[in-house]
Amino acid sequence: MSTGVEAVAAKGWLGAHKWLLLRRASQLGILALFLLGPLAGVWIVKGNLTFSYTLNFLPLTDPYILLQSLLTRHLPETKAFVGAAIVLAFYLLVGGRVFCSWVCPVNMVTDAAGWLRERLGIKGGAHISRRTRYWILAMTLVLALATGTIAWELANPVSMFHRGLIFGMGAGWAVILALFLFELFVSNDGWCGRLCPVGAFYSLLGKFSFVRVTAAKRAACNDCMDCFVVCPEPQVIRPALKGVDGAGPVILAANCTNCGRCIDVCSKEVFAFGTRFGNKVAKVSQPAGEMTPAACK
Repeated sequence: MSTGVEAVAAKGWLGAHKWLLLRRASQLGILALFLLGPLAGVWIVKGNLTFSYTLNFLPLTDPYILLQSLLTRHLPETKAFVGAAIVLAFYLLVGGRVFCSWVCPVNMVTDAAGWLRERLGIKGGAHISRRTRYWILAMTLVLALATGTIAWELANPVSMFHRGLIFGMGAGWAVILALFLFELFVSNDGWCGRLCPVGAFYSLLGKFSFVRVTAAKRAACNDCMDCFVVCPEPQVIRPALKGVDGAGPVILAANCTNCGRCIDVCSKEVFAFGTRFGNKVAKVSQPAGEMTPAACK
């Protein structure tokens, strides 16, 4: 049976795609805010994902870019630090990799490649360790320190795509096309899940975030495996869903993107958004008349 069919049958099409639609609305809405100025002269947001002003007073700075800038031994203006502090506080609350699933425009490209890959029945691909992204993250920071420039931003597909949509893509289209083809033919979720240093950086921020996906009704799981199929980071699901080593139902892994895919695809409504504090393991009540092992001694 195709992935998600049971969810559509149980919840209807909208119910089985609610969080996907909200994510797309968020990603396209953020792009629209940036594009309104250049295209329509309505300057609600000025700048790009690196640094922006909202309503001419609220600065927002990418903390990853700020860190690279500091390593180049250039001291940014105070407003850059204020903007980074605001962004850091937000992602520490809702989860760092929310950036990947709710903000990053490249996510729409990789999702489109994944959708087409499934329709074409392309299987397998190159095996790339998920730890690779952290090595690349470290290399970008060393590169900034060694060269005195934010050199990674010249090749960062996230920045190139967002700047290109606002100021013109130029050769950036070749990079995005290459990324699409890489996801389609070489490695599904290869960029976002295994290589992207931006996602690696934001996962570090999300380690202690407040908002979490929880498998609150995990006892209702029918082992259909649909959640594992759709999750871009499937390794984060099992501990919470199956109570591995006594784990509670909250997905605490830093690489959970809080995308809501598992919520959408589950026909049994096992998953929901909650907080990291709802992680107590429910005690199983003892049936009446049944003796505990201690009482049998």
